[in-house]
Amino acid sequence: MQVLQLLISGVAQGCIYGLIALGFVLIYKATETVSFGQGELMMMGAFAGLVGMTTLGFPYWLAVISAILAMAIVGMLTERIIIRPILGQPAFSIVMLTIGIGYVARGLITMVPGIGTDTHALPVPYKDEILKFGGNEFGVGALIINVEQLVVIVATGVLCLLLFLLFKYSKIGIAMQAASQNQLAAYYMGIPVQRLNGLAWAMAAAVAAIAGLLLAPITFVHANMGFIGLKAFPAAVVGGFGSLPGAIVGGIIIGTVEAFSGFYLPDGFKDVAAYIVVLIMLMVKPNGLFGETLRKKV
Repeated sequence: MQVLQLLISGVAQGCIYGLIALGFVLIYKATETVSFGQGELMMMGAFAGLVGMTTLGFPYWLAVISAILAMAIVGMLTERIIIRPILGQPAFSIVMLTIGIGYVARGLITMVPGIGTDTHALPVPYKDEILKFGGNEFGVGALIINVEQLVVIVATGVLCLLLFLLFKYSKIGIAMQAASQNQLAAYYMGIPVQRLNGLAWAMAAAVAAIAGLLLAPITFVHANMGFIGLKAFPAAVVGGFGSLPGAIVGGIIIGTVEAFSGFYLPDGFKDVAAYIVVLIMLMVKPNGLFGETLRKKV
């Protein structure tokens, strides 16, 4: 039962990593750039949900929808105002810019009086609820599942299904796939590439907000919660940086390895487990589990 509980806990944490990694992949496929501000977008989404539920008095479902829509707008404006003018510049410049966006976002949050410098609990309806399966009358040998972790796993599964249907059957999804393969060819075929880039950033920010809203009940809402994005980047590398399913699978692998190493290995191994997995993956399969091998004529 202990192993099963560790597995469920690791999968739930891995789903959070996977959702943030989805943002990495969406932006990379659209613009061939890496955004290191995904963790801060997740943090801002959690704060948006907190403000909606506490300050504005929204019910839980309305606060969640409002936070996701607000972050989608933030993502689209970020691409339009900050990222688009420097596309075509060296990749290093864009990477440094996204790191700067993360610092600015964290700084702006800490400047909000009464909210930014404190740690908050997100008042969700299922807070601290558990499900118990099996065991005797005293609870010995029972499988105890935290409802918060179960919600993370189920919500991630639903979101993955929606993204699959979007990219498989909708015109927008197919156009985004075409643009990710060859932007110039897509542009000549009449596909609005710049709009799709903005949509990709909006989707990445919305997914990051969902990750923040799912993570907040398990931990807390605070300005530094975006640092979890440093664990999501290894998840994207393990799964294959250009693969949406790979991001989720990579996140689950990282989360599971962390859960078991934190329980069975000495202190400190949990913090480096993700990067050890990345090093092993780069040595064994540099393109990741679902990455494609691309050839270029030179």
